[in-house]
Amino acid sequence: MIRDITITLQPKNENNKGLINSLLYKQLHEMNLQIDGRKINDSEVSFVFVKKSVDARHGNVKLHLKYKAYIGEKPENQQEKLPEWKKTDGKKSVLIIGCGPAGLFGALKLLESGIKPVIIERGTTTLQRKKDIAKISTQNLVDENSNYCFGEGGAGTFSDGKLYTRSNKRGDVSGILKIFNYFGADEKILTDAHPHIGTDRLPKVIDSMCEKIQELGGEIYFNHKAVDFIFDDENVENGGDESISGRGGKISETSTSVKGILAQNTQTGETKTFLADAVVLATGHSATDIYMLLAKKVPAALEAKTFAAGVRAEHPRYIIDGIQYHHKAGKTLGAAEYRVTTQVDERGVYSFCMCPGGFVVPSASGPHEIVINGMSAAARNSKWSNAAIVVEIRPEDIPEQFKKQAEELGCPACAGLLFRSDLEKLTKEHGNGQAAPAQRLVDFLDGKKSASLPESSYTPGLVSSNLNEWLPSHINERLKKGFRIINKDMKGFICDDALLIASETRTSTPVRIVRNKESFECSSVKGLYPAGEGSGYSGGIVSSAMDGENVCAAIAKKLLG
Repeated sequence: MIRDITITLQPKNENNKGLINSLLYKQLHEMNLQIDGRKINDSEVSFVFVKKSVDARHGNVKLHLKYKAYIGEKPENQQEKLPEWKKTDGKKSVLIIGCGPAGLFGALKLLESGIKPVIIERGTTTLQRKKDIAKISTQNLVDENSNYCFGEGGAGTFSDGKLYTRSNKRGDVSGILKIFNYFGADEKILTDAHPHIGTDRLPKVIDSMCEKIQELGGEIYFNHKAVDFIFDDENVENGGDESISGRGGKISETSTSVKGILAQNTQTGETKTFLADAVVLATGHSATDIYMLLAKKVPAALEAKTFAAGVRAEHPRYIIDGIQYHHKAGKTLGAAEYRVTTQVDERGVYSFCMCPGGFVVPSASGPHEIVINGMSAAARNSKWSNAAIVVEIRPEDIPEQFKKQAEELGCPACAGLLFRSDLEKLTKEHGNGQAAPAQRLVDFLDGKKSASLPESSYTPGLVSSNLNEWLPSHINERLKKGFRIINKDMKGFICDDALLIASETRTSTPVRIVRNKESFECSSVKGLYPAGEGSGYSGGIVSSAMDGENVCAAIAKKLLG
């Protein structure tokens, strides 16, 4: 018999085992449970901690601790639920384009069936990525293939490592967390209500996952960028420029099946053909070149979708902690989180990727743009807290000029991509190198340029700019109204030290690669399987990981019968 029990206590008593046990047994006794018609004995019960959440509503900070009570039976062995990965014999292979969460978890899922995953990653290893990322802040140099978005582990590697998701129906969330824990993430991710790994720990976790994939016979090609698809009616040789496919533009009606890709070594410029039984596109939300390739070859594969754009709001951490904890938590709790959402003029305005005790980072994937994101170390102990505050953008909101450009390209679904790219370039024009345009929140609301800017965690630097003068009006006006609404619930959010940094544009992709709901196969190209954030069907580390698992489980079922 298993029962869920949740107890509530003050933060100062979180480690008071005596109090916790007394509260657990009290609740258990109140249930009046019986075994074979008799009352249960305390000696027959084992409690297993499941989850912790912080409740700071109504000015009274408290903790909710959830446990499972195993009555008359032994607790589940957590390790027994880990998948059994097999050494591949190489008889069946699947190309995975992208080494992010969808690609890595997809590869591990294939190895459960002994299918060989071959990962093609345009970026570098985590060790080299650290060096390349440092150059963004120190030298204003953005490597278009190795940055915060591209490289081993994908965009999530150098992020807060948030593992919280509401996509519980898409897969086994706890299974994803157990795998992360197995590869080195702290056990706290198994029990925290809003688990995170931390940017300082994620690289080692990702390295361990890649080592396991290779140990079992999988292959990973770093510094290899997918530049073309190879379709079933094309004669190809393994390697050489002669194998470049699709010179004539759109594929013919009979070329509806992909059998491989052409990849270019980003270090040498050499090209190589990779063939496999299926191709998984796990390229992430920033791989615009892949979308444009699909738009050129199979425009019907893309459809426009809603996305969001805005700014990143940064506060001194003590301000957010004070608002959320009502100045009563002291040092008993970590950096405070917040989540806000509202409606302004029939569009959502909401927070995204909130980083308590974190940093604002440059997340451009090319030298001609500025893109902002946030991250936190595992301890979440910086003196700032930040979050994206973004506005919902529907396909009908895209300015006409970008719709016209997309039509001229032969793929109307690309209008949002063109708009996003233009906004990122516009942000660059109002910055300086990777120094980003910024404004005090109070000045943004008053419509004036800030005479000075507060200290910030954003290391490339800031340029004072009146965002009102160049942010698209449908974003700008809704942000202003949204901030005033947010301040009603979080009094003190609008303050002189609150800083806005532009622009936040990569919350999700503006397009979706259309796929079959059951087979996960691209509706326009057989053998092509979109997965993860780049597919347009998931967002965040865990949902992308589950999507990669689901896609590769479907592939394994098809290949092995």
